[in-house]
Amino acid sequence: MSIKVLVVDDSSFFRRRVSEIINADPMLEVVGTASNGKEAIEQVRRLRPQVVTMDIEMPQMNGIEAVREIMRTNPVPVLMFSSLTYEGARSTLEALEAGAADFLPKRFEDIANDRANAIALLQQRVKAIASRRSLSASRPTPAPAPRSTSTAARSVTQPSTQFSSARPAARSSASEVGAPRLPTRPSGKGYKLLAIGTSTGGPVALQKILTQLPADFPLPIVLVQHMPAAFTPAFAQRLDSLCKISVKEAQGGEMLKPGCAYLAPGGKQMLIDGSNRAAKLTIRDGGEQLNYKPSVDVTFGSAARIYSGDVLGVILTGMGADGREGCRMLKREGAHIWAQDEASCVVYGMPQAVAAEQISMYSIPLDKMADCILKEVGRR
Repeated sequence: MSIKVLVVDDSSFFRRRVSEIINADPMLEVVGTASNGKEAIEQVRRLRPQVVTMDIEMPQMNGIEAVREIMRTNPVPVLMFSSLTYEGARSTLEALEAGAADFLPKRFEDIANDRANAIALLQQRVKAIASRRSLSASRPTPAPAPRSTSTAARSVTQPSTQFSSARPAARSSASEVGAPRLPTRPSGKGYKLLAIGTSTGGPVALQKILTQLPADFPLPIVLVQHMPAAFTPAFAQRLDSLCKISVKEAQGGEMLKPGCAYLAPGGKQMLIDGSNRAAKLTIRDGGEQLNYKPSVDVTFGSAARIYSGDVLGVILTGMGADGREGCRMLKREGAHIWAQDEASCVVYGMPQAVAAEQISMYSIPLDKMADCILKEVGRR
């Protein structure tokens, strides 16, 4: 049975173009279109699609308002189309917080190196967000008031792009990868770094976790979110305005400090250099041979070299398997690895990749992740 898709955009040309691409995949079927947010809400109610593709800027009702109303009345996974500008990034992040599952750039030439890869990626994204089991994982949570290496193992073979383009790992039952379980008590292990990697669904997941950390959080934090270069400055600023800890887009040469989170810049690779007593960040070009820019494998691999086993590594929701090899390197040094559980993931790809090979110790629901981290590092 094909996945039913609703295409929403005020441009008839773009609606037709997206519809042709979606209908070219035998697993997908466009069941309707809409030219604005109000039409989209009515079509979702009437047609019951399994996925909606949504533009942000539209007359009568924009995409953000439409997503918010759809999530309130008839929740369905929404894939946003966005411009790669600072304002486009801010609007997209707002749409994700409103409940959208994922986003892609509206200009197809910004998605991948060639048209065929761009088409495949759009089809993959639609299928990936349609397969998620729990819509509640993507619903927004109230935001708190704002405050006044060397290269690791390469990613799996997929079309080279700065966006997460790998297909989600095949689902398996909990019994196949080990029953999900929560840590019952702190391990007593000493840590010098918290490292978090994520992709699809990551912006909302990161916000949920980081806003619960206190200003005096005892570790530096490195964040790797698959995201284009135009988006990471706005995302870092947004997180910084909401969190008690400091959050910034990483720059080369910075010394890692406790209570500060460093977001890998889009289109680049973030590595940790120096020593475990004086660790600093190095930012390098993305590298044509690597599929992900930034790559969780690269950052986590460099953390293993500098910090050895004194790392708590966390893999959150995301497509593909980026982070598996970096986590394997960390675990080999004695680090502890945690994964987000399947039920709370937008896409259970990256967490499953580490759980299926028994690299991760626990599969933890998103709403319990921050509390578990705080207990593990002695802050609860």
